[in-house]
Amino acid sequence: MFDIGFWELLLIAVVGLLVLGPERLPSAIRSLQRTVGGIRSYSQRMQNELDHELRIKELHEHLKKAEAQDFSELSPDLQRSIVELQSAAADVQRPYQKKTAKDDDKGDTESNE
Repeated sequence: MFDIGFWELLLIAVVGLLVLGPERLPSAIRSLQRTVGGIRSYSQRMQNELDHELRIKELHEHLKKAEAQDFSELSPDLQRSIVELQSAAADVQRPYQKKTAKDDDKGDTESNE
């Protein structure tokens, strides 16, 4: 990763021992390990999130292309999958649509009173 050999590590350890002393060197090493571990886990989470977003964007682009082709050139399995996804999306949106319609009715009756 950093292309550091044995002698370079030994030199860093000796300088650290001279600067920090034998009492504070172990705690400094543990602190450095925690910091590096935190940075690695954060970068891994960010990379996973970006990969997920890119996959969603890619799927969205494929769906747009399929809609532009009017689903006629797609395989039957893919057409079935798209229909299932559209029905699932409609099912997810349905409770919110009913709720907003009810809320609009309540708002109209309250403003009339």
